[in-house]
Amino acid sequence: MRILGTFLLITTFLFADLIDVYRTQGIEAVKEKLESQLRSQTYWEKYLENKDLQYGYYESTKYLIVVDKYSKKLKLLKKVDNGFSQVANDSVIIGERPGDKKREGDLRTPIGVYKLTNKLTKLDPFYGPLALVTSYPNMYDKILNKNGHGIWIHGMPLNKDREDYTKGCIALDNVNLEKLEQNIDLTKSIVLISNKEIEKSTKEDISLILSSIYKWKDAWKNSDLEKYISFYSKEFKKSNGYDLDKFKQYKKRIFKNKENTQIEFTNINVIPYPNSLNKKIYRVLMDEKYRTKNYKFDGEKELFLEIIDNRIEILAEG
Repeated sequence: MRILGTFLLITTFLFADLIDVYRTQGIEAVKEKLESQLRSQTYWEKYLENKDLQYGYYESTKYLIVVDKYSKKLKLLKKVDNGFSQVANDSVIIGERPGDKKREGDLRTPIGVYKLTNKLTKLDPFYGPLALVTSYPNMYDKILNKNGHGIWIHGMPLNKDREDYTKGCIALDNVNLEKLEQNIDLTKSIVLISNKEIEKSTKEDISLILSSIYKWKDAWKNSDLEKYISFYSKEFKKSNGYDLDKFKQYKKRIFKNKENTQIEFTNINVIPYPNSLNKKIYRVLMDEKYRTKNYKFDGEKELFLEIIDNRIEILAEG
């Protein structure tokens, strides 16, 4: 009760402060005061205090399919309140050759984070009753010059036995596959594939990323080129092929107009990104609303970023 009372007292003071700002400076000043909190890592640490973040932070993703290639296990996790509940833990078979997929036909299962893009049912009986299609290769895979296609989560042959490996897909018993498909929403599911048990994300990492995203957005909104570019890695690549120098020159032309810009992010998902580069990488997926006088955009913003020395460096953007 004492903690609740203290919280209500603090909330009352903050609310009174915002009213005073609104009274004396107007609604834009209130908005800026709130935005300044979103740029604070301390705010996010408090907000995340009681959330289970070991698999990342999710505002719109509801299901995680976590594949550990070493143990050949697939776990289905469902988002519940401030954490995840395990729905299934099944054995799988994976690509014949170990390591990360890099080339078409290399017989490897990729390592990374993928969406589910489709459900297939009219298949050769070899693949079982259905297949869930992953988004391999994703944007970062392509930037790393990885190729290949057709990485599915599928079943076992309906009319014969099969080998204990695949050409790169993930296969599980048909009964378990059908249960998996019945228990998820394709549009709200993410697949995490790791060469071993996924390294747990931390409150410090997630709060750093979320606060940095809002700092990055602030620099973008205010056309502060140097501050904006400071969030990018020297290894940065844009989805259109721009490297950091070309991207900076492009943004310099845009920013010189000093347009009144509105940017809003919603449905933010921060996903630990298993990789074979020994880097601490996260994939960020969120909805972006962007407005200037002459241009508007409503769609998905995608970032791949690395944490280095308690700061983020954006590796790729789409």
